[in-house]
Amino acid sequence: MPVSFRHLLLAATSAFSFASFPTMTLAADPAAPDVPAGEPAAKPAAKADAGAVFAHESALPFHAPDFAHITDADYQPAIEAGMAAQQAEVAAIADNPEPPTFDNTLAALERSGQELNRALAAFYAVVGANTNDTLDAVEKAVSPRLAAHADAIYLNPKLFARIKALYAMRAALPAHSEEARLLDVTYEHFVNAGAELGAQDKETLKSLNEQLSTLGTEFSQKLTEATKQAALVADTREELAGLSDAEIDAAAKEAKERGLEGKYVLTLINTTQQPQLASLTNRETRRRLYEASVTRTSRGDAGDTRAIIAKMAELRAQKATLLGYPDYASFAMYDRMVKNPADALDFMGKLVTPLADKQLAEAGELDAAIAADGGDFTVRPWDWDYYAEKVRKAKYDLDESTVKPYFEMTRVLEDGVFYAANVMYGLTFKKRTDIPVYQPDVTTYTVYDKDGSELGLFYFDPFARPNKQGGAWMGNFVEQSRLMGTRPVVYNVLNIPKAAEGEPQLVSWDNVVTMFHEFGHALHGLFADQEYPSVSGTNTARDFVEFPSQFNENFASQPSILSHYAKHYQTGETIPDALMEKIDRASKFNQGYALGEVVAAALLDMKWHALKAGQTVPDADTFEKAALDSLALRVNLVPPRYYSTYFRHIWDNGYAAGYYSYLWTEMIAHDAFAYLMAHGGLTREAGDTFRAGILSRGNTMDYAEMYRAYAGRDPQIDAMVEARGLGSDGE
Repeated sequence: MPVSFRHLLLAATSAFSFASFPTMTLAADPAAPDVPAGEPAAKPAAKADAGAVFAHESALPFHAPDFAHITDADYQPAIEAGMAAQQAEVAAIADNPEPPTFDNTLAALERSGQELNRALAAFYAVVGANTNDTLDAVEKAVSPRLAAHADAIYLNPKLFARIKALYAMRAALPAHSEEARLLDVTYEHFVNAGAELGAQDKETLKSLNEQLSTLGTEFSQKLTEATKQAALVADTREELAGLSDAEIDAAAKEAKERGLEGKYVLTLINTTQQPQLASLTNRETRRRLYEASVTRTSRGDAGDTRAIIAKMAELRAQKATLLGYPDYASFAMYDRMVKNPADALDFMGKLVTPLADKQLAEAGELDAAIAADGGDFTVRPWDWDYYAEKVRKAKYDLDESTVKPYFEMTRVLEDGVFYAANVMYGLTFKKRTDIPVYQPDVTTYTVYDKDGSELGLFYFDPFARPNKQGGAWMGNFVEQSRLMGTRPVVYNVLNIPKAAEGEPQLVSWDNVVTMFHEFGHALHGLFADQEYPSVSGTNTARDFVEFPSQFNENFASQPSILSHYAKHYQTGETIPDALMEKIDRASKFNQGYALGEVVAAALLDMKWHALKAGQTVPDADTFEKAALDSLALRVNLVPPRYYSTYFRHIWDNGYAAGYYSYLWTEMIAHDAFAYLMAHGGLTREAGDTFRAGILSRGNTMDYAEMYRAYAGRDPQIDAMVEARGLGSDGE
């Protein structure tokens, strides 16, 4: 999932900021205490020239951040210096006595803030993937100041007057040009950020933005720590029956590292359901693990986020009203592919009835499995994955333990993910060891274009760590821009449990798909071909940016790609067709749950952001229960993928009123892949067409027009329905 620094400032401006805040893709969850021994985020010693490392472009290839010379002490002074430098640059633009021109106003804005860019790109990458107490403190300190910094730019009346004057003359720009698009985008962002408000309202907006920024950071840090603290502690090996020996040994190692010698610790991931629930045979352990997950931030302790989210929802509603919108959802969706909440709700509403029916049918099937197993209870959320896995094995004879040996992580990356990019787009990759990284497990690759020229640099950070946020994401250390003379430096971050030393690093099929997904974001960044950084690469709307990543997932299961990487780690045997057929059939099983939890979360998001100004949320639990009860889904059996108190996407990652985007872009991605297969299939010609029409376009045209230019029509839902197994034939 991608989030740019433009999006990180949404709490302050609700608009992407210009060149000053490059693209970064965040994800979702766990902890934040001291960095484990041997894994420093950076050398912590202070120095006289703290922050100076960001004053100029790095001398490394592609201007990649030089983590060999970056310390924790560098970030805050560099961010502060960067803000000061950009304010001076913006003041010079606003105070320019010359009449406004595209170059002396818009292009000048795009050039501004480079020192701040460099500092924030490195800082937020490390905070997300390898944080510590020092970095958390820096984030808390700079968050409200960054909000104020953005406001000082967006609410500068002289600057906006110049932009508005250019906007009045926009017909003079070539139609459909990147310059025309940048002018439209910039003007709309300024207006949506409050540029046309009166002086008193601007002060009110600044206060709201500062409060929201501070609360968002507080929420994120509480969630990270609470997720770590809520891990399940088991006293005996027997309580973890059903897990593999390697998984139990890893739980023992985690307990030992936490000072709990002789016990076992199952850490939590960001979502409601936990992977181990599919394997644990002890029902009480399953219940405890599920309860640990759903109560992690609602226990009445220091990690409780309920008051924070209630306050944020109220403040967002106030902000939306101040800016002339009926609610925050309407405000947030002004620049989306889906233009208003009603259309998003209509799209999701079409899924609710068939989903609710399918969930009930699936629950009945699981109840039958429970009875056959001798149980005298009906399925509860902590039972669902366990019995679904039993039914899956019975119906499809599929056991995850027979699948993993065919998916060794490095082979999946290099012979699968990279190979697909070579087949479709002609890319090649070379691992390098001369680029400093922020953590020893990170690897880097130079990416070469189809003509052999250097395209960019790619970082891969695969393993879960206690001080890493949960989920998976993509980001940019450096954004592509012809104006700035920069090529893309991108990274993918995942949370794959690291194998014990000496053991092969095998991954699940879900991990395989995630690797392809995140590299789809990377391709979107690597193929950027824009003059101006604000419209480059993944700097697109929430309900478009997930399209390239979900599109790229499809290559994981294509036979010609699969046969190149799905090799048994011991025998070298290619995964049998029969086993992949089982995986494919099984992937359409349990879709009432798999799709339902996402729909429930997306609708819950919309409920929070439909609040009107003046409405209060005295109790977040009561609000959430009423919201979920209104959805007509079986949320008592199929809970949302995220409950409100740990829904990082919407409270700190810029997906407020935007979680529906995953569903919307899934529909587009399936439709686009069906179009590709019908028009050339897995060929360089078809790949080059998709690259030219979608992956290289950034935010240079209206998204619906962009899709129509590629496929010749609007996207259709049929391919998604088929892929999800929701058609009349069921699975």
